[in-house]
Amino acid sequence: MAKDTKERILRTALEMFSRNGYAGTNIRELTASLGLGKSSMYRHFESKKQIWDTLLDEMIAYYGERFGSAEHLPPVPDSLEGLVQLTLEMVNFTVHDERIIMTRKVLSIEQFRDERARMLAGKHFLTGLIDLFTPLFAGMMDKGLLIRDDPRMLALSYTAPISALIHQCDREPEKTEEALAQIERFSRHFIRIYGIKNEKE
Repeated sequence: MAKDTKERILRTALEMFSRNGYAGTNIRELTASLGLGKSSMYRHFESKKQIWDTLLDEMIAYYGERFGSAEHLPPVPDSLEGLVQLTLEMVNFTVHDERIIMTRKVLSIEQFRDERARMLAGKHFLTGLIDLFTPLFAGMMDKGLLIRDDPRMLALSYTAPISALIHQCDREPEKTEEALAQIERFSRHFIRIYGIKNEKE
């Protein structure tokens, strides 16, 4: 029961932080929305700052296990089409998972206030994606699927436009399907340019 209450607090805090930001959310409103007293809240968390830090810790673990990270690399595709499908699976997850969407909004808001949020925003919006795709592209080069080039520069070229389109989904959710179609077109454009043309399926 205590664990359930703690999870409810974290979930509601994430929802409120994603709408109002950290500074715009206070403990009184948070407890009221949960039907809890302040004493009940403080049995689980000493402060709003502890809730914030716990949310960031959980976000790192959740994102890494489900999307991928330097510690949880996706398998190197065996074909160019495999790269397209892997990309679409990853993008579909990140634009449809409510927890990831709210976390991305929180980081977008709080990166200008909180040093840790700034670091995580930079990682999840750009550098972490580059770190994820660099070994993937290097592996595809080793398999003879991509032309030999700087894999890190290819990772930057590939992930930056996709990241921008994901952020468009956050700003304009009604354009999500259009953005997903554009990401697929871009992925196929990328493999036409960098893929080995005589690939054997």
